[in-house]
Amino acid sequence: MVEGVNPAENNSIEEDETSESVNEVNENIEELKVEDADIDIDFENEFSPSDKGAVSDPAEGNVAIVSSLEEQISQLKGQLEDRNGQYLRLTADFENFRKRTGREKEELELQVKCNTISNMLEVVDNFERARAQIKPQNDGEMAVHKSYQSVYKQLVEALKRIGVAPMRAEGQEFDPNLHEAVMREPTDEYADGTVIEELVRGYVLEERVLRHAMVKVATPLEE
Repeated sequence: MVEGVNPAENNSIEEDETSESVNEVNENIEELKVEDADIDIDFENEFSPSDKGAVSDPAEGNVAIVSSLEEQISQLKGQLEDRNGQYLRLTADFENFRKRTGREKEELELQVKCNTISNMLEVVDNFERARAQIKPQNDGEMAVHKSYQSVYKQLVEALKRIGVAPMRAEGQEFDPNLHEAVMREPTDEYADGTVIEELVRGYVLEERVLRHAMVKVATPLEE
């Protein structure tokens, strides 16, 4: 038969057990405080750089995007400058080509004109020789003379219209750029180097010499 337990004794036992548990917890806390007192905490290095990098910062992402766009813009600007440079060089080359071909065309046209006119000058020379040598003796000869002189006049007028002009060398100082000395005559009537006579007339086309004048030049008398 189980003996009865006094309620007062039962309460006393529970209180003793509770008190022992509290004391045990307090002792554990005191031990932890003693152990923690010996630990140094470095607050400055508490978070390592790897920990900081692990944190995603939206601002840093935007900076990277902006930097990438700026680099692309810089590259595009460089390409644009290169293209502009190429365009300017091509434009300058084409302009030089156009001017050069224009000058060459004008030079070729002038050369062809000069060659053609030079051949016609021989015809003019023959007309002038005929006029100087032929002396009409009657009306029939005079009529022939006037007819070919009319042709000569038309030819000279046509040459004038395209810019051909005869030289007037007689009495001028000898110029090797315009004259060709085929004879020299010692004289004291003219200064040394003066053109005494024009043997074959020279012609110019604007500023270009078509044919040099063949002349006789004065030289000083021998003592």
